[in-house]
Amino acid sequence: MRLRQSGLRALAAMIGAAMLMAASPEIRTPADLYGPLFVAVQEGRVFGDGKTFVDAVPKREVAAILADYQREAPATPEALRAFVLANFTVPGVDDRAPVDLRTHIRTLWPDLTRPPIDPPTGSSALGLPERYVVPGGRFREIYYWDSYFTMLGLHVDDQQPLIESMLADFVDLIDRYGHIPNGTRSYYLSRSQPPFFALMLDLSSDADPALARKRLAALRAEHDFWMDGAACLPGAGACRHVVRMPDGSLLNRYWDARDTPRDESFAEDRATALAAAPRDPSVVQRELRSGAESGWDFSARWLRDPMALASIHTTDIVPIDLNSLLWAMEERIAARCAAIGDTPCATSFTRQAARRKAAIDRYLWVAAENRYADWDRSTARPTPILSAATAYPLFVGVASPAQGRAVAKTIQASLVAPGGLRTTTIRTGQQWDAPNGWAPLQWVAIAGLARYGADDAASAIAARWIDTVGRTYRETGKMLEKYDIEERKPGGGGEYPLQDGFGWTNGVTSAILDRYPQLAEPPAAAK
Repeated sequence: MRLRQSGLRALAAMIGAAMLMAASPEIRTPADLYGPLFVAVQEGRVFGDGKTFVDAVPKREVAAILADYQREAPATPEALRAFVLANFTVPGVDDRAPVDLRTHIRTLWPDLTRPPIDPPTGSSALGLPERYVVPGGRFREIYYWDSYFTMLGLHVDDQQPLIESMLADFVDLIDRYGHIPNGTRSYYLSRSQPPFFALMLDLSSDADPALARKRLAALRAEHDFWMDGAACLPGAGACRHVVRMPDGSLLNRYWDARDTPRDESFAEDRATALAAAPRDPSVVQRELRSGAESGWDFSARWLRDPMALASIHTTDIVPIDLNSLLWAMEERIAARCAAIGDTPCATSFTRQAARRKAAIDRYLWVAAENRYADWDRSTARPTPILSAATAYPLFVGVASPAQGRAVAKTIQASLVAPGGLRTTTIRTGQQWDAPNGWAPLQWVAIAGLARYGADDAASAIAARWIDTVGRTYRETGKMLEKYDIEERKPGGGGEYPLQDGFGWTNGVTSAILDRYPQLAEPPAAAK
């Protein structure tokens, strides 16, 4: 009896389901509905995620959309994307009319600008008296070397008041702390970043003499910070940021005042230190912190074994980029002192710059390989790593004409990729190695090559980089922190997810398009 009742219930359920299906209209998926349009969108990867278009909602009758698609026949990815956005509400995608890169970047500056900050008690933020621009994403505070490349874009995008207010913020930081920290957080105070403040001042349009003296005092204080270790050097060796080279000359290194795990990367640093056993964890943690001060966190430049972060030894390395920037700082201090009639200061810094140039030429120039290199104190020789940092002496002007021509050939032969300038030529999984390319290094190379007359090489890198940024912008609507310049797509690697925003990419892109306006239209794929 129970089986009979159960069978009757099952039969009734089947009959009910059949009646419901008969009464319901045929269910058609987006592939069924949109036919050739669907195939074109999905196979053309108009959206990065294949689920995006299938969740879109048509803005009008599907038959009318398909008729217009057949009539218009959009033939390029850009045209097809524009057609879809005009006819569908696409989740997570801005359906406003697409704009060119320069216009898009100009709309981002207000989004990335922050008002003066007086942090509440207990906050890790450091106060700032004037407005400033943040990179974006997880980077919610001002960062030191990022800001120079952001300012390049502000300069050409008619945002001069923002440049002046950011300079005021940096002067204020130097007055309070004796240096510009990595970023405006308490956990960044133990280190700085590549010293671009002297070059930032070149972008100012404020000629007030009193302000010029105040900025000069801040610039000299920053130089004191970087040279502070000279007072505690042994006969040979290093102290803080200062290194005594074999002939007694002084150069500089990256160095962090603390030897604990970074607050912002605590678990990661603890794990790296553990993997480095039997090395002293405090030694490894200072090396990681010092690598973060370089801005290249992390890269084969700082590793004994390029495939092992635990082999990091940043403080053994005398970097070409840091010493090029300090030479530029000394040159500018000398010029600013001369401008106000302070002859002893001008003479002193002129001599310091000359001594630094001689040491760079002796230890960091590898004539046989036509490149500038980092020097490894532990081996007493240049490192074998070819990196984009080789362009820094051209960027600041410390290279001779012959050195400039030689480096230009090396860059063209080994560092130019389909989508821009390579960071290094080694794939390590670290974000400051291949295949990633970074906006600041593109600008350093472009400006440096152009300075030494290698205009074709400079413009080629510019075109390839703009193509990479433009492709990704058209696909995602975003400006990104870094890019894979081998395959011209979003970059990867590092301790955190890829960020968008993005301050220095915006700044460098605007600066490049201002210098090379012919690149404003989407270029053909770089050959």
